[in-house]
Amino acid sequence: MSTPASSPHRWRKSSHSGNGPSCVEVASCTCCQIAVRDSKNPNGPHLTFASTTWTIFIDQIRRGTYDLR
Repeated sequence: MSTPASSPHRWRKSSHSGNGPSCVEVASCTCCQIAVRDSKNPNGPHLTFASTTWTIFIDQIRRGTYDLR
């Protein structure tokens, strides 16, 4: 479920986050998995999701399913 940030993942964060410290970063682990970590703790653990689950989550955010305030 989690590995340290020294793993070979190529982490990225949203361009909407600017230089702010409160963001998450995502990386493709394999063809079928997405990893998510706290940008304030890059050496900490990360969560891993099936890429299909991640895609559904992002689509729901775009549709306004979640109140992100």
